[in-house]
Order: sequence, then C-alpha cells, then structure tokens
Amino acid sequence: MQFQVPQFIEVEDRIFGPLTFKQFIYLVGGAGICFVLYIILPFFFAVLLIIPFAGFSLALAFYKINNRPFISVVESALNYTLKGKLYVWKKVAAKPSAQKKGVAKGVPQSLELPKLSDSKLKELSWSLDVHQNVQ
Repeated sequence: MQFQVPQFIEVEDRIFGPLTFKQFIYLVGGAGICFVLYIILPFFFAVLLIIPFAGFSLALAFYKINNRPFISVVESALNYTLKGKLYVWKKVAAKPSAQKKGVAKGVPQSLELPKLSDSKLKELSWSLDVHQNVQ
C-alpha cells in the first residue's frame, strides 16, 4: 500500500481569501473592539483608542520579527515581565589586601567551611543547576 505524505506542513492553509484563520480572527477581533469603542465613546476619545487597537491587531495578523509571528514575541515579553528571574554571575576573586586582625597566619582566607542548611538535597540541586547554566 502506498500513502501520500503531506508536503507543505509548515505553511498554514489560506481559508478566507489571502488570510489564514488566525489572521482572520485577529483582524475581526480588532475590528470588533474598534467598532465597540466607536459606538461607546465620543469621537475624539474613540479615535485615540482605536488607532492603537487597530495597529496591534494588524501587527498580530501580519507583522513578523525574525520570521516569528508577533504573537510569540508578545507572549515571550509577557513571560519575561511576569515570571521570576534567576540572575547568575561568575564571582571574581578579590585580591587579598592586608591580612585581617584575628586571623591566624597559617590558615588560608579562601578556606570554605561547610554550610548548614535545612535541606542538603535542595542546596545540591540548586548548585548543580547554577553550574550547568554558567558553563
């Protein structure tokens, strides 16, 4: 038995003339919001709000950044803004100046002492995650 394999699976189907279904929904949604604003608000205020909404809906439908749809850029921006961030940096060892008072000469200052924590497993997994991201 032979089966036909679809050829262009990355290309979305054009359903409404030259528009895909997503583009059509973005444009109809933007036009609906603009119409509601035009009906509810006075003309001057409506125009001030209609222009950004119309531009945003046009950008959602047609604008691409680095061959990615505008909606994915908006989603990434919202995720970056709303989610927590983990800042990782490499600590540069400071040059030792004069020895501090009360420190014995035979003990190096960079000697690391074991830390006490509630959960050694949690601390170990966090340090492994940080070391993997740094390298």
